Amino acid sequence: MKPALSFQQGPKPLDWKDFPHGDYVRGGIERRMGKWLTRMFGYHMLKLGGLSGQLDTSKSAIKHQVCVAPLSQKHVGVVAEIDELPFSEHSVDACILSHCLEYHSDPHHILREAHRTLIPGGYIVISGFNPFSLCGLAYCLPFSGQKLPWSGRFFTPARVKDWLDLLGFEILADERFIHASLARGSRLSRFAPWRHFCRHYLKPMGSCYLLVARKRVAPLTPIKPKWHARPKWAPAVKSARVRQTHQSMSDEH
Repeated sequence: MKPALSFQQGPKPLDWKDFPHGDYVRGGIERRMGKWLTRMFGYHMLKLGGLSGQLDTSKSAIKHQVCVAPLSQKHVGVVAEIDELPFSEHSVDACILSHCLEYHSDPHHILREAHRTLIPGGYIVISGFNPFSLCGLAYCLPFSGQKLPWSGRFFTPARVKDWLDLLGFEILADERFIHASLARGSRLSRFAPWRHFCRHYLKPMGSCYLLVARKRVAPLTPIKPKWHARPKWAPAVKSARVRQTHQSMSDEH
């Protein structure tokens, strides 16, 4: 298993058109994410990375939506590193991460920052490329590592779910889609029968995945107090003991 932390730099996507069939991938993500957006309520939504900012999230009832990216673009509202978010703890209701983890040196830190800013019960939506797919097989071809999308590091959905579970998220959905290599110049319509077969019998082998998780709410467990009430002082009893002691000393004399 390759380490999550890496400082190898390769081409990074700034727009969906940087990917082969990027608009097709974007549409697949939006269709599957739409049914979850209707369940998200609150005041603030963060979209981490330029690709996340270009997704249509208008189905969500959350109206204040801000895109955070390190480079200034038309749809970017806050220019900042996505692993050092300039927002306070427990201030965001939902967070979208579309193909962020593959192209960042420390994906763990991105998830930790998203967890920090999310309120208890807040949603996180993650999309990425599946290494166990036709797109993942193309990753093994010579010189593919210098081209998008294979310049990134593909993490399995199971591994990303483990990271989320360790942070305290509850996994709500894991969907795989687009059973094609996504190679530039290939026609998706040419392999329609094959993709139809894969959707029914090789569903986990989709080239893209979508994960939806929710931040767990820590239960408030009542703790029994360890202290005990101090017994009340009885001055009458103490006075009686003093008088009895004084009388005994007088009798002796």
